[in-house]
Amino acid sequence: MIVNDRQRRVFATALAAMAGFVDSVGFLSAHGYFVSFMSGNTTRLGVALGTSPGDALVPVLLILGFIAGVTGGALLSERAGTFRKPAVLGLVTLLLIAASLARAAEGEAVMIAALVLAMGALNNTFQRNGEVTVGLTYMTGALVKLGMGLARRLSGHRDSGWLSWAQLWAGLLAGAVLGAYLQDRLPLGCLWIASAWGAAMVAVAFRFPAEG
Repeated sequence: MIVNDRQRRVFATALAAMAGFVDSVGFLSAHGYFVSFMSGNTTRLGVALGTSPGDALVPVLLILGFIAGVTGGALLSERAGTFRKPAVLGLVTLLLIAASLARAAEGEAVMIAALVLAMGALNNTFQRNGEVTVGLTYMTGALVKLGMGLARRLSGHRDSGWLSWAQLWAGLLAGAVLGAYLQDRLPLGCLWIASAWGAAMVAVAFRFPAEG
């Protein structure tokens, strides 16, 4: 979908960058756990179960929180109709604001919970017929499509689309770098920046009707 639509591609990249920003802040705040990358938390869960079962609770809660965010975002998306994107991003923004307030009040657990819910919900932004078409908080699928696109390009196909997936991955990486930089230098302000970022994305989202 984003391969042949430049505006949607830029929009998706901006959202992936926001996800990278938030995940970087969350990673540094949650002692090496992720708020959007559940494959990483699943690996940490497996390691904990295999070596120190008492450490398994945190990744379990993070994974369940992410699923809850996806579920809540999907339910909202279904009810929002053609305003699916701004509705979902509005929810994400409210959760980011809640995380910002929790950090200001030194409520780390509440902050992490709000971030996990927000990142789960974010993945409902791009849907078609009830299926996610662009994952915004995880890049394994994008990298697989990038590699397959490169193979097609090397095989002589001109429109392989690999650059679109490379752009999405680069967006998440750039956001993660910025998030880490600001978490180190502006810890009380970085989530407010993410909240403002989310609010801006809500405004932009009104330009893009639901896909189906």
